[in-house]
Amino acid sequence: MKISSALVFALILPIIRAQVPHWGPCPEPAVQPAFNLKQFLGRWFEIAKLPAQFEKGRCIETNFTLKTDNSIQVVSSEILKGELRKIEGSGVIEDLKNPAKMGISYSYVLPFSPYWILSTDYVNSALVYSCTDILRLFHVDFAWILGRTRTLPDSTIQKAMEIFAQNNIDVSRMTPSRQQGCEKSL
Repeated sequence: MKISSALVFALILPIIRAQVPHWGPCPEPAVQPAFNLKQFLGRWFEIAKLPAQFEKGRCIETNFTLKTDNSIQVVSSEILKGELRKIEGSGVIEDLKNPAKMGISYSYVLPFSPYWILSTDYVNSALVYSCTDILRLFHVDFAWILGRTRTLPDSTIQKAMEIFAQNNIDVSRMTPSRQQGCEKSL
């Protein structure tokens, strides 16, 4: 049993290296009550984030649009090494009774990852949380502060950090996203 546990840990270590792992299962934060997907759709800029191996560039933004089959088209972009890079995915509302709990996938072969809207006013900012349990022994989480513009007032960012903390989400490693020099856009 020691060998298999060590092997599992060795295989998942590279995946979580740049992430934020924590002991125990994922927290269950409160999400935006009466979430309105249509108001949430559109362009969002990443203001701050927990470290994520899949986001290495600057000028990160995501555009959400509703498709004819009621799924969500998700197009994210970043500038990395002077080049605009885009990735397209899809999103779904996993529970119609709780539409703030969405799932997003950027691959046809991978399952949807949680993409929970904890709070939004739809016109200025949104707080997003995602968490994946690893064998219920520990979890890896992601958190983002998004804005409709490339910057938000410090007071809005501080309030966002407080909301994460109230939901037992450790954002001590959250870093500001680089949104300067974004002449190339989505």
